[in-house]
Amino acid sequence: MEVDEFDSGRSSSTISSINSLFSFTSPAVKKLLGWKQGDEEEKWAEKAVDALVKKLKKTKGAIEELERALSCPGQPSKCVTIPRSLDGRLQVSHRKSLPHVIYCRVWRWPDLQTHHELKPLDHCQFPFSTQNKQKDVCINPYHYKRVESPVLPPVLVPRQSQLPPMMFRQGQMPENLQYNNYNQGPNSPSSSSPPSSPFQSSSISELGSSPGLDEKAMSPASGTQVLYQEQASWASIAYYELNSRVGELFHCQSPVVVVDGFTHPSNNLNRFCLGQLSNVNRNQTIENTRRHIGRGIQLHYIGGEVYAECLSDSAVFVQSRNCNHHHNFHPLTVCKIPAGCSLRIFNNQQFATLLTESVNSGYEAVFELTKMCTIRMSFVKGWGAEYHRQDVTSTPCWIEIHLNGPLQWLDKVLCAMGSPRNAISSVS
Repeated sequence: MEVDEFDSGRSSSTISSINSLFSFTSPAVKKLLGWKQGDEEEKWAEKAVDALVKKLKKTKGAIEELERALSCPGQPSKCVTIPRSLDGRLQVSHRKSLPHVIYCRVWRWPDLQTHHELKPLDHCQFPFSTQNKQKDVCINPYHYKRVESPVLPPVLVPRQSQLPPMMFRQGQMPENLQYNNYNQGPNSPSSSSPPSSPFQSSSISELGSSPGLDEKAMSPASGTQVLYQEQASWASIAYYELNSRVGELFHCQSPVVVVDGFTHPSNNLNRFCLGQLSNVNRNQTIENTRRHIGRGIQLHYIGGEVYAECLSDSAVFVQSRNCNHHHNFHPLTVCKIPAGCSLRIFNNQQFATLLTESVNSGYEAVFELTKMCTIRMSFVKGWGAEYHRQDVTSTPCWIEIHLNGPLQWLDKVLCAMGSPRNAISSVS
């Protein structure tokens, strides 16, 4: 039997009306939604709160404690916990995320994107942790605080400097290291000595220390203060196949950026999809490597720190001079990040300290820090001391990340310092 369009539309409208008539939101969910922040994703927030209420009903007094925390944000409150799932995440309407992130987003920060942006308060007894796989996790949004970007002190460039020549670290050899600390976050402890660090080295070498630098006490009147400024695009990413760049630069405007092997419309501000890029000179090795990039990597720029998280089933390999300096490794050391792991690859505060010290060593020492503002990362295939590929340009697929804030800061400091004593060249 044929049904005309009018009858069909009327039928679907009737069904929709019946569904809305019998849809029911419990009083507990309605009450908790009264403290929701932001106006977006009403349905998602309702489903998230409904799922939470069902879990909290199993614990006597949990819903009341959550209501107390939300209604009196300035007052002390107890932990409100739910059981931790196998992978630590909670699914709400086809979207999986960490539970404390979900409920901090609902009740405090609608723009929250990742757990790297959160830090538990000291008195929280069941804080989320990637290191400790505890049975329960606290979702009380007032037991967490937002990680803030530290204010970097200005670099003071002396008007007339009689600075010593540039000094280099001696006696080091590059290594290949594997990073095994799963999902290292901003609060994870790190050690600067290789034996106790989370890296494993297949060729341990004696690492020299930086020579001491004599810092001169200077007042603002005796020099120029150069301030750090955040850029609209915190990083630029270039994609390469062997030694050829492919496609345009990707400008990172979102604090969380994914670089993956899929295809996606180019207007997405937080995804750089390598699958859509074409190259007439692409060989079979590159094609095979591209097929294994998969979900790729996720870059987080949070609180002045950059983290790289491997989402792919295959490892990624990173060369970061800032990370290597922190762990007292040779500057050219390549670190392997296995699937499911993350690594801090840049820290603004450490860079600021190095920049201040380098000003006292002269123009060439400051110029040398430009290399620290560029991070190279290869997919699937590694390079370096333990591989037959000695250089990143020998790997099939890799990216180069330029950190715009630190580079801009360096440029301003160099301009304030004037001309170098010796000409800067590619072999300097």
